[in-house]
Amino acid sequence: MGRATHVGAPTPQATRKGKPPWRHTLRVLTRNRLVLAGIAIAVLMLFAAIFAGLIAPYDPVAQQASDSLHSPSWQHWFGTDRFGRDVLSRTIYGSRISMWVGFASVSIAVSVGTLLGLASGYFGGWVDNVISRIMDVFFSFPAMLLAIAIAAMLGPGMNNALLAIAIVYSPLFSRVVRGPVLAERNKEYIDAARMIGASNLRLVGLHLLPNVLPPIIVQASVTLSHAILMESYVSFLGLGTQPPQASWGSMLNEGRAFLEAAPWISVFPGVAVMLAVLAFNLLGDGLRDVLDPRLRSV
Repeated sequence: MGRATHVGAPTPQATRKGKPPWRHTLRVLTRNRLVLAGIAIAVLMLFAAIFAGLIAPYDPVAQQASDSLHSPSWQHWFGTDRFGRDVLSRTIYGSRISMWVGFASVSIAVSVGTLLGLASGYFGGWVDNVISRIMDVFFSFPAMLLAIAIAAMLGPGMNNALLAIAIVYSPLFSRVVRGPVLAERNKEYIDAARMIGASNLRLVGLHLLPNVLPPIIVQASVTLSHAILMESYVSFLGLGTQPPQASWGSMLNEGRAFLEAAPWISVFPGVAVMLAVLAFNLLGDGLRDVLDPRLRSV
């Protein structure tokens, strides 16, 4: 798997005269049916993750040997696995794991990467050189292999997989932030704020950070889809969420041996991963259209 796409820094958004920003945002998002589909799927999956305990028809870890490998039916819509566990319930609970790992890992990556990018771009000099060279080391490894290596060193477990994914994507946000900060730090409004006695912390937090938020938001939405996919990879290899806890990746791994006899064990969690990745990619496209004025229709 390749690293998430690097999103360029847009110029500050200029709202069309006479129209509030929220109306423009709503118009841009609703005119693209693919973006609307992505938002609908993402909301549906977040809803399933939050209310899994109310939606799932069965206990996701309850085993019933007599129901082993039953095909999809009215009683078990997605069929059952080799232990007689309901695949629909496990898929619903798996969304909770994937959403949590995705959002938590990207949040950590955004926080760490943004701080490093701000420091690198604002201070420059040896600070920039040290941070940039460390980031280059991380970029020299394929993202998937690096995540597997870190997860293997930390040991199997959902939290360790979460941390591994966060470490892998932190350098990406550092690069996304560093460029705009380099472009903004020598502008007149920064010089004016510095002349009236603004501290470095105030300059970075109140003046530079707001101007680099749009590319961070867009990149975060795109990276979220990659993080969900990476969590599935890591769990598939046995380094993420551990049985009997339901995870899309571990369900795919468990269904490998039954692809001919009971393909539904792998098909439904695989479709869930595909839809989640598609949804957040489409959402990222919509946010880019809203936040990047260069992509707006006149």
